[in-house]
Formats: sequence, C-alpha cells, structure tokens
Amino acid sequence: MKLSGTITALVTPFAKDGSVDYGALKALVEAQTAAGVEGICSVGTSGESPTLSHEEHQKVIEKTVEFAAGKTRIVAGTGANSTSEAISLTKAVISCGGADACLQVTPYYNKPSSEGLYRHFMTVADLGLPVVLYNVPGRTGREIPLDVVVRLASHPNIIAIKEAAGSVDRVSAIKDALPDFTVISGDDSLALPMVSVGASGVISVASNVIPREMGDMIRLALAGKFVEARAYHAKYYRLFRDLFIDVNPVMAKEALSLMGRIERVFRLPLCETDDAKRARIRETLSGLGLV
Repeated sequence: MKLSGTITALVTPFAKDGSVDYGALKALVEAQTAAGVEGICSVGTSGESPTLSHEEHQKVIEKTVEFAAGKTRIVAGTGANSTSEAISLTKAVISCGGADACLQVTPYYNKPSSEGLYRHFMTVADLGLPVVLYNVPGRTGREIPLDVVVRLASHPNIIAIKEAAGSVDRVSAIKDALPDFTVISGDDSLALPMVSVGASGVISVASNVIPREMGDMIRLALAGKFVEARAYHAKYYRLFRDLFIDVNPVMAKEALSLMGRIERVFRLPLCETDDAKRARIRETLSGLGLV
C-alpha cells in the first residue's frame, strides 16, 4: 500500500463536560471526506492521544472508521513509549477492523538506543497492520536514525515514515538511501518543499481547517505544477504559521472553535490559549474568509 496526498491529523473534539463529543467528531470526519482528503489520521498527537483513556482511544478510532464510511483511508495513532502498550493499542485496532495503517511515534522520554528503536518498531510491524513510522524528535527527544530507517524499511509492513523533524534535507537523505520508500511530510509549512524533493504528501494539521485547499495544493505539487501549488502555499502560509504559535493541537482547536465546529474544550495539561494568540488566529482566519 502506498500513502500519498493529504492525510488530516484530526483533532478530537470534547463536549463542555470534557467527554469526547462524538457528534462533533462525526461532523468533522464527514467534512473531511466531503473535501476529498486522501486520509484521516485518528488519535495522533493532534487528536490529544496522551489525554484519552485506552477505551476512548479505541472508540474514537472505531467511530472515525464508521463515520468515514470507506470514503478515505484511516491511519490509526497507536504508538506509545512502551512497546507492550503500542502492541495493545494496535491489536485493538486490528480486532475492530477498518484502519488501513497505524502511526507509530518514536518512543518518547525513555530515549531508547538504535537497537531498541529497531526492535520496538519491528515488533509492532509483526502484528500485521501496515506501519507508518513517525519521526518527531522535538516532541520525543529521539530521532529515528537514518540507518535504523533503512533497516526497518525491509519489513513488508513498514510502509512509510512521517517526517516532522523540520528538515527537508532529511527527506532527501531518506530518498537517497531508499528511493522507493514513502516519505510523508509532518509539517504544513514544509509540505511543498518536501514534496519537491520526493515526499508523497503530508499528514496535516492545517487540513483540519482547510481540507479542500490543502488537498488541492498537495495534488498540484505531486503533479509537478509547482507554480500553482506555490500560490496556495503563499495564501495559506500565515495559517500554517499561526496554527503553531501555541503547542499543537491548541491552535487548531481554537481555530475550529472560532469557526463554530467544536467546543473550546481541552484536557489538562493542555488548555486554551491566551487572548493575544486567540485574537491572532481569529485575524488570520478572518483574512482568509473562514470566520
């Protein structure tokens, strides 16, 4: 299986009482499929995976699969810094069915060795569900070294890597070592340059807000129409930037709440942004005609 295009790193909406708002989730998923995104990543970092219980984690993925109704691919966030926990979450997704792949983040905080990383990802891949590696050293404190990526790519179930290290050169290095291995950008503002050097798409935060436009930009870039794609990048750059003026997914949820799509509710240790940042994202959305 080859992943490409725009895959939305979907937020998890909460009701005013702090519970998961499955009605709002249904509306978000349906808006994404109607906009034609190539995939939805359910309960990744943007889905506030650290604050969901295991039962909620599984149910949100189940419901996302149900609401998507086969109209787009589903990548389930089932990573953890404990291999046994990643196995448990991934097995639950496999038993429910409907997910096309799982997203496996670099184990965070414990900073495993290269061999530990290799064994961790290989163990999850052995379960049978296609795996997208997730390299995000800014959050995990540990990069997946290039030589480990090369070793892992030999496993038939390890199909791609999400690159969120902020480096276009890293994409070039992976494609140089593994020309046929799929690289997906994990940064909206770098999606276009990453595609230009061989990435196949983006797992996007911005497409929570602009799914159709993000999808159009990436499809143009993949077709080699970079002049047209750059026009999209220029138009939406401020949104890409301002969605990260506070820790993700705070600003994406602030934007969606301003658009009337979800409640302005978070789970600690995440909380609402300050007034100045909220005013800034409102101004950016207003300038784009989104509020």
